Amino acid sequence: MKRIIIHVYGHVQGVFFRYTTRKVGRKLGLTGIVKNMPDGSVFIEAEGPEEKLDELLTFSKKGPKYATVENVSYEFKEPEHKYKGFDYDF
Repeated sequence: MKRIIIHVYGHVQGVFFRYTTRKVGRKLGLTGIVKNMPDGSVFIEAEGPEEKLDELLTFSKKGPKYATVENVSYEFKEPEHKYKGFDYDF
């Protein structure tokens, strides 16, 4: 079990990025959040098996159909077990 923090930059707001990320996170059985940031980026924090987190990271590097991902930064950390599901954070 690991935790990943992902920051996604580019044209990633208003293109169903959060919606699709939540859908992918739930399908992978992860817990966490996804939220739009004031600078136009998307923040993702997720916990689960490392191979499933890698799948989420792979998705975040491409995003949904209308997104244009320019840069992704991420780091793995120890889990904090603070989420019960995978949802939006406002």
